[in-house]
Amino acid sequence: MAEYDEEQNRLTVKLVYYGPAQSGKTTNLMRLHDLLAPALKGEIMTLETQNDRTLFFDLLPLGFRAPSGLLVKLKLFTVPGQVAHDGTRKAVLSRTDGVVFVADSQKTQTINNGESFQNLAENAQRVGLDFDRLPLVVQFNKRDLPDILSEEEIRARWGTAPWPLRFSAALTGVGVLETFQELLRQVYRGLERQCGLGLQHGLGEAAFVDAASGGTETS
Repeated sequence: MAEYDEEQNRLTVKLVYYGPAQSGKTTNLMRLHDLLAPALKGEIMTLETQNDRTLFFDLLPLGFRAPSGLLVKLKLFTVPGQVAHDGTRKAVLSRTDGVVFVADSQKTQTINNGESFQNLAENAQRVGLDFDRLPLVVQFNKRDLPDILSEEEIRARWGTAPWPLRFSAALTGVGVLETFQELLRQVYRGLERQCGLGLQHGLGEAAFVDAASGGTETS
């Protein structure tokens, strides 16, 4: 749930990149940080764990204001992918407002993807999130590698699920911003239900996505 500071009239939104080890969560966040305008972002920080790490940075460190005067700020995190750090994953996932699940497109990673997605669903429940209503985008990364599942194979398996699908090659930045903007759309709809960003604060979905991604929204 987004944190609202009544005294400062500030809404802080938390977004998390989740997925199996080595799927490209860290690369997504680093490329997104590269793509965003300097004025929009703070420095990337890392929390080192044994053989893994958690990355995070503040997006919109100064925030942007809705017509009502509400200040909106975003914080972005990755979770460690290794099973040994499940406690850290739960801590990072707690109180999140939206998730990108970063799957590995390689055919050899199908089982790991499924187990990690199941872990996301279970941990969401453990930290009190309603998984059925959680804003979520599924990104299949590493489209630039050989021996990957085709888009047709992925859509056959995931296409009936309620979550938007995106495809990316995070090393080169392909699909990174588009995935983030799709997450922003999903998160906006959740925030509209929670605090009426449009109805109460006059901030529409397109304006929210545009402001949070630096005026570079794609169709």
